[in-house]
Amino acid sequence: MRFVIQPLLIIAALAGGAAVLGAQERPASPRFVNPPSLPPVRGYSHVVEVPAGQRLLFIAGQVALDSTGVLVGQGDFRAQARQVFENLRRALASRGATFADVVKINFYVLDVSNIPALREVRDQYVNRAAPPASTLVEVRRLFRDDVLLEVEAVAAIR
Repeated sequence: MRFVIQPLLIIAALAGGAAVLGAQERPASPRFVNPPSLPPVRGYSHVVEVPAGQRLLFIAGQVALDSTGVLVGQGDFRAQARQVFENLRRALASRGATFADVVKINFYVLDVSNIPALREVRDQYVNRAAPPASTLVEVRRLFRDDVLLEVEAVAAIR
C-alpha cells in the first residue's frame, strides 16, 4: 500500500494549525496583535501571525529614486517618503499585492526628528486598522548622501 502525503496538510500541522486545510480552502488572514503585556503602540503592531499557506513577499529597501533612477525630493524628507511608499506600492502591485498584505516594515532614516512626517506619509498607505509590525532605525549614512530614508517590507499573500 502506498500513501500520498498532502504538502499543505503537513505545513498546517507543522505550523500548529488547529484546523486542517483542504486543497480548496483559503488560508486565514494574518492576525495583528498588540498584547497588553507590551507597551502601547502608535501606528504599528507588536506581533503579526501569518497563517500557513500564505506566500511571503520580501521587498528590498526602497529609496526615493523614480523609475529612471532620478532622486525625487532632493533635501525634502516628506517628498522622499512619498516616493519611497510609491515605490513600495509598485513593488507590491508587481506581485498582485497591496499595502493591506504588508505584515512588516523596516525604516532606516538619517534623522529621527523626521518621524512625524514619516508617520503622516506612512498612514496614507498602510492599513491603519491592522498596521504592520515595524522597526525604525536611525543610521549615520545610507548608500548615497542625498538619500534621506530607506524602507523595506514583507507581505503575506493569500
